[in-house]
Amino acid sequence: MLSYQHAFHAGNLADVQKHALLAFVLDYMTRKDKPVSYIETHAGRGLYWLGSAEAAKTGEAAQGIARLEAAFPPGHPYRERLDEARGMYGADAYPGSPLIAALGLREGDRLHLAELHPQEHAALQEALGSWGAHIRREDGFAMALALTPPTPRRGLMLVDPPYEVKEDYDRIPKLFAQIARKWNVGVLMLWYPILRDAPHAPMLTALMRQHEGALRHEVRFPPAREGHRMVGSGMFVVNPPYGLSEEAARLSALFSRLR
Repeated sequence: MLSYQHAFHAGNLADVQKHALLAFVLDYMTRKDKPVSYIETHAGRGLYWLGSAEAAKTGEAAQGIARLEAAFPPGHPYRERLDEARGMYGADAYPGSPLIAALGLREGDRLHLAELHPQEHAALQEALGSWGAHIRREDGFAMALALTPPTPRRGLMLVDPPYEVKEDYDRIPKLFAQIARKWNVGVLMLWYPILRDAPHAPMLTALMRQHEGALRHEVRFPPAREGHRMVGSGMFVVNPPYGLSEEAARLSALFSRLR
């Protein structure tokens, strides 16, 4: 299935959680004078417009980044990426995770992105093709296995599929086990939705059993609209960098004010 388009959901509360933690990790990893590899399996467009018809239709950005941005102080890596994106593309621009990564990486770092959806891939190519990113139109899980361990070996992988295919919940623990064996120093970040019927629960049980010392962070929030199944989102991080648990706790406190 290739029906998912993130333009309807860009800047929502799940994005705020994912992108705030991603920006923090990238900021931490780029403080050392050592090159970094960034791999993303389901990249989407990379750049979104919060004034678009898609964003207006769902109203999710208005409930997400529009409400919470002021809670991120100047100097926070996420706030910096937002400001940089707007400075380059306009006031209603919103950076997806590939652009957050591109803005945070340095010369000598490597950026690998996969997107299978033809229209999303074309938009990603337009947004980030000039950034020196290695952009592939292929299955992101296959790319992840093929690229690991990457060069440079120090780095981060973000896995955030749309979960259109329910088998992804079964596939991901096996994928993470394979990648962790091949790339034991890699920071592996998995985003997942928290739906009313909790299809993520068996996946997280398997992941926690496999990866001792991993960080599991979940936030809850009101449904975006009546009948919406998503009531929260989670991030599971293998080899979490120093300070990430404290950053996650600050984010939890921020989200707790929404209830």
